[in-house]
Amino acid sequence: MFFGGTPFAAPATWARAVIPSIAAVLLLSIATGDAASSRVIARHSPKHHAPRLAALTPEPFIRELAASKRLPSNPSAASCNPSKLRIVLDVGHTAESEGAISARNVAEFVFNLHLAQRIVEKLKADGFVRTRLLVTEGKSRPSLFKRVAAANASDADLFLSIHHDSVPNSMLEEWEFNGKKSHFSDRFSGYSVFVSHDNPKFQTSLRFADLLGKEMKAEGLHYARQYTMAVMGKNRHELLNEETGVYRYDELVVLRQTRMPAVLLEAGSISNRDEEVEMMSPERQDIIASGVTEAVKEFCDPRWAILGPL
Repeated sequence: MFFGGTPFAAPATWARAVIPSIAAVLLLSIATGDAASSRVIARHSPKHHAPRLAALTPEPFIRELAASKRLPSNPSAASCNPSKLRIVLDVGHTAESEGAISARNVAEFVFNLHLAQRIVEKLKADGFVRTRLLVTEGKSRPSLFKRVAAANASDADLFLSIHHDSVPNSMLEEWEFNGKKSHFSDRFSGYSVFVSHDNPKFQTSLRFADLLGKEMKAEGLHYARQYTMAVMGKNRHELLNEETGVYRYDELVVLRQTRMPAVLLEAGSISNRDEEVEMMSPERQDIIASGVTEAVKEFCDPRWAILGPL
């Protein structure tokens, strides 16, 4: 989660806490097809000390894309070929800067990585074979510029950053989980979609954001409404589409400095105790992955929504 243009920073005492057994359920359920991604998740277990993310960090990512044939940006509805559409799936935060901490003390980065992997698998299975997972190392702000550089070097047609939501520290309440002091907020739930007016492809970003929000809604999900409330203070944002839950957040680095259409998805609230459990379930993750995939299909070619693959 981002507040004020930088990653939401959990208190240091939480960040040092050992991830409880519930995190192990998440880690064990990761698909083994992407060995490099599995090594990333292993870093969150006290029993593992994984090597550096050499296979997925920006530098090898850039080299891989530079070696392949570049494709034109801005796919048109008349000519978009799913097998040639370049999509960058950005995993929000890093293993060193984990983002928000859930109500049960699981790092947001774990949720982000697990969900992003499922989305990539679904997109590739549906023909978007040039989809790439982007995992970045490092501290919060430097990592933002690393991922922007990697995305821009990819000549991608679409950038989607995956996150999970929380609330500002001042809104958190205390409870005890597994004998440890934990923090939660059950006041808000739901997904949110963000775009930056400063992105050079803002209108196209907004088009995909609306498609994504529409598909989330079609899957039976609701969007988070707190960002328009006075209680959010400086974290309030303009709601651009009250039907799909698309918000304007101009200052986000990964949205304003990427050169392709860029959207950030807060998939759900992990500070909400009930929704946190739902976000851990394969069923909810599959629903979100399906929603993202349907939105990409229609973004690639609007006729897809009516006629299916052409």
